[in-house]
Amino acid sequence: MRRFAVILASCGFLAACSGDTWFGDNPTPPLPGKRISILSQTKTLEPDAGSKTSIVLPPPENVPEWPQAGGYPPHSMYHLALGPNLHQAWDANIGAGAEKRRVFMTQPIVAVGKVFAMDAESVASAYDLKDGHRLWKTDLAPEDTGDGSYGGGLAYEEGKLYITNQFAELLALNAADGKILWRRSLPSPVRGAPTVRAGRVLVVTVDNSTLALSTEDGHELWHHNGISEVASMLGGTSPAVDGNTVLTPYSSGELFALRIENGTVQWSEVISSLKRTDQVATLTDIRGLPVVDRGRVFAVGNADIFAAIDLRTGRRIWDKEVGSIQTPWVAGDFIYLVTNGPELACFEAETGQVRWVKPLERWVDEEDKTDRQVWSGPVLASDRLIVVSSVGKAVSFSPYTGEKLGEVELPAGVTIPPIVAGETLLFVTVDGDLIAYR
Repeated sequence: MRRFAVILASCGFLAACSGDTWFGDNPTPPLPGKRISILSQTKTLEPDAGSKTSIVLPPPENVPEWPQAGGYPPHSMYHLALGPNLHQAWDANIGAGAEKRRVFMTQPIVAVGKVFAMDAESVASAYDLKDGHRLWKTDLAPEDTGDGSYGGGLAYEEGKLYITNQFAELLALNAADGKILWRRSLPSPVRGAPTVRAGRVLVVTVDNSTLALSTEDGHELWHHNGISEVASMLGGTSPAVDGNTVLTPYSSGELFALRIENGTVQWSEVISSLKRTDQVATLTDIRGLPVVDRGRVFAVGNADIFAAIDLRTGRRIWDKEVGSIQTPWVAGDFIYLVTNGPELACFEAETGQVRWVKPLERWVDEEDKTDRQVWSGPVLASDRLIVVSSVGKAVSFSPYTGEKLGEVELPAGVTIPPIVAGETLLFVTVDGDLIAYR
């Protein structure tokens, strides 16, 4: 009440200064000049002047598996192989898709010739990679539970699936038949997929804790706590692992390097900028996965920082004022990123210089500015950068110039980046359809 009274008094004072009445007929004329909102982001990414050496990428490689979120624990998949003329090979329904109060955000994985997926109600299933034939299905929801939260994910190692579900649980399944081997309750929900390495299952909880649990029975080996955030973006992330170092990102914008043996902190960084003033930018989440390549960590936050960091020392090598909730894609000496712009951009890995920028469609109806599109990706396969949109488009661009190469209409929107394994491109739509192109 006191604050309200002060506001009223202030309004009265300002009105008295400007005329005889609060809303008089002769208000003071505004100052001349163009009005620009300080709350909207008008900056767009531009190519940097400088090095114009040719973009050369490593040759495409046929990688048979995509066993964890981001591919392998370092999250660097380089240049994957696909056939020259892609056609839909098969499709399968994995179960419940997104609804008004239920989102879909679990990326499938591929291992031992199978595709493993989980629907929006924590039902896991396995499919033959060749023809999409379903091999098994297992309901992971505990008995006598409600709708749960959302999220979770899958990881594969040595014949076992490790899965986080909507109900703050970690489960181990036999990958051959889907039989549950053990399940453990977690102190809080996990919205991202687990990362498995060196006998440890690593997860990041919604309250910014990293847990390392035993692959044998799920008992806790160590934990690390970051700064808890009241608000965060929809979605989750997964730690990266390179050697004995775990790179764990939090919704606070913090990135920690931890020793995989005991969780000891090696260094930490904050991947956020204080320059933005709009409300969305105050969400400092690192939602894209950190990527490790040749002794460097590449991480991007929603709050306009994209940085390269020395893995051993934590020294920041370079940074760019770019925001994203997607995972950077590293290939040789170049990095590709879908920005919050939204744009698809190519950066030099050594310097961070921007080589080219391709704007992506922001609206379904560009004229009326309605139905905003959300873009996910990219994935680099056989000289094509592939991105997907929430309105059901898969679009390919040249990694060398940014030129648009082609577009495919999907039966429903896609909000999860596609994956490539065994020369097969896999999408999961918000309706719960798993679609394979080959």
